[in-house]
Amino acid sequence: MTLRWMIAGAAAFALALLTLPAGLTHSHAHAAETGGAIAGTVAPACDVDARPANFDFTLQDMNGEDVSFAELQGKVVLLNFWATWCGPCKIEVPWFVEFAEQYGADGLVVAGVSIDDTADKIQEFATQYDVNYPMLVGLGRDDFMESYGPIWGVPMTFFIDREGTLCRTHAGIAAREEFEKDITDLL
Repeated sequence: MTLRWMIAGAAAFALALLTLPAGLTHSHAHAAETGGAIAGTVAPACDVDARPANFDFTLQDMNGEDVSFAELQGKVVLLNFWATWCGPCKIEVPWFVEFAEQYGADGLVVAGVSIDDTADKIQEFATQYDVNYPMLVGLGRDDFMESYGPIWGVPMTFFIDREGTLCRTHAGIAAREEFEKDITDLL
């Protein structure tokens, strides 16, 4: 019985880590490690561990249409891995809808990749949340997820700059303001 409680406690702790608030997400961990930005300087647009993003993929969207990631090069991309059953994802998606509308003309592309849902479930979700950006089917596309990941949980969000650099990562939910800052830093 004690072993079950220990396993349950460990699982609850792991789940809590995936839903940490904004200040503890990966993208700003470097500022904490280095003592933050020096007064009067601008924070770098990319994290110190930034790497090239992989654009050599084509995924299907929820309507069965092919979406080539090569066409996203030269734009700022908010790439969000999510699932229809994910509570924090349901909080973030309306923000991403607003960002796509507000910053799309400035060169932002928002793309959502459902990690394990079928196209029909994604369509229902997109209708319910009035999603205005591509919702892609990631089911069976471990190759794509591994090229950006590993994806250990959802939500997981990546920011790619116009040069194709995978600049920032948020593992778990972040504050709306933090996402918006990441977008404006890269635009």
